[in-house]
Amino acid sequence: MTNSLLDSPYAWRRLALTLAIATVANVGMWAIIVVMPAVEAEFGVGRAEASLPYTLTMIGFAVGNFAIGRAVDRWGVTPVLVACGLGIAAAYGLAILSTSILMLSLAQLFVGFFTAVGFGPLIADISHWFMKRRGIAVALVASGNYISGAFWPLILAGFLAEDGWRVVYGILALATLLVVVPLAFALRRKVSDEAYATAEAASNLRAGSVGLSPRALAWLLGLAGVGCCVAMSMPQVHIVSYCVDLGYGPAVGAEMLALMLLGGVGSRIVSGLLADRLGGVRTLLIGSVLQCIALVLYLPSDALISLYVVSLVFGLSQGGIVPSYAVIVREYMPAREAGGRVGFVLMATIMGMALGGWMSGWIYDVTGSYEMAFWNGILWNGLNIAIMLWLLGRSRQQTAIQPA
Repeated sequence: MTNSLLDSPYAWRRLALTLAIATVANVGMWAIIVVMPAVEAEFGVGRAEASLPYTLTMIGFAVGNFAIGRAVDRWGVTPVLVACGLGIAAAYGLAILSTSILMLSLAQLFVGFFTAVGFGPLIADISHWFMKRRGIAVALVASGNYISGAFWPLILAGFLAEDGWRVVYGILALATLLVVVPLAFALRRKVSDEAYATAEAASNLRAGSVGLSPRALAWLLGLAGVGCCVAMSMPQVHIVSYCVDLGYGPAVGAEMLALMLLGGVGSRIVSGLLADRLGGVRTLLIGSVLQCIALVLYLPSDALISLYVVSLVFGLSQGGIVPSYAVIVREYMPAREAGGRVGFVLMATIMGMALGGWMSGWIYDVTGSYEMAFWNGILWNGLNIAIMLWLLGRSRQQTAIQPA
């Protein structure tokens, strides 16, 4: 690939195919949220135990982003996508055969691991094909995760009510085999050494302005990612169960989740445009502050209309946070390590989601309500804001002391 293909019509066509794959590949991490009340009732477990399959899903998803990202760096995106598509379908099959919450949790670990191919690895791959519009390209591919969570639960709601969650998982396994595996072969074109060199030159200049090694910056971003995603997980993971507790039922909770995620799609697109103008750090800081405000708004809201409104506000606030990490990695770290570096930072954000999902369920079991769980999220969100402010201040300080 020559530099003329950066931001080219081919790059945009590749982005469209990548988004289609992501919309199907990512559904595994959302399906377990929608079926959580049904799983809780079938196996007769508490809220914390019912959250365990989701937690294992997110742990697998986290590790998969890092491991599969490194595999894409080594072997390219097409063979890895094919292998993971087959793995997703097999993991759904294992979940269908589950006879206990522990068996389902184990199956969800594999669902999460292979599902990860639709997130960080695809984000890293598409980032190589854009320079001027990298922010919006990354944001659009990342939106596949939210589009998946917004539309698939609504499409499958009827099957869940009539036929149960196992039939839903069978449909998802079939959809993965019919979409992800065939489309993977359309992404066989590889990135050229010239494009890598161009990206490396730009990232080296930015890295000097921060004064941190790639490893140190990765760990710092990872810590920030845990903070923001513990906060993010409270509404995303427990909104369906929260609505059931308030007497509105799981269907209303699924609608709020869909509204939240649709708002997240819009937020990711706007954040991508902002990242191309302001850079990843400032964009992430804006999103983190807005997310914290939205979490505060949940505290007095338990009426139906207000919950719909706040869920939309939350989605519009936080959607651009996670893809901003990928933009920061590509701005400050070596291009040839993009899959592994992006995967590591996103692994940390997803571990934050897993920790927060379990933690909120545990707090609910201890206190009997979700109020303290929201406050817990707000405090973790503050950690993320503090790190972004420190990083932004350090970048300015290092820039100021460097000789002209």
